[in-house]
Amino acid sequence: YMAREPYANFWPKVADTAFVAESADLIGDVTIGEHASIWYHTTLRADINKIVIGDYSNIQDNSCIHLADDFGCHVGKYVTVGHGVILHACTVEDNCLIGMGATLLDNARIPSGCIIAANALVLSNAQLEPNSVYAGVPAKKVKEVTAEQREEIIRRTAHDYMLYASWYGEPEE
Repeated sequence: YMAREPYANFWPKVADTAFVAESADLIGDVTIGEHASIWYHTTLRADINKIVIGDYSNIQDNSCIHLADDFGCHVGKYVTVGHGVILHACTVEDNCLIGMGATLLDNARIPSGCIIAANALVLSNAQLEPNSVYAGVPAKKVKEVTAEQREEIIRRTAHDYMLYASWYGEPEE
């Protein structure tokens, strides 16, 4: 992929099983886990800190991940980051879904099992409750996430994106 660039002698590290779209930009200290997918026109710019994308997670089209001097960006396992999301120097723990157009600001922590609604704004230093749905500007808790919702919405979407990524690859001769 032509879109992988070094920064200060850090080169992106991408697992062999991951899918990275050719138009995605991975810059600097970026690590992409096993079976993760980074979709079209997505930017991960790790110049002043590091970005880690966990196994089985997907960062969908037109999303932007960046950092702050004091905070990197960490995305756990089985996380779906919807189209057009901004993750800025935040932590998203395992088994979360971040809805399209959401913005997560510096040092926000999204605990396991959360769903962040489309276009929500999670403010800097926010410490959310696990297994909860957050929506609005600024994001507020609107309800609990049930075990069935965790399996049906969060895990199924992560698995679907593993399948979609498998459809892309080297063309057969």
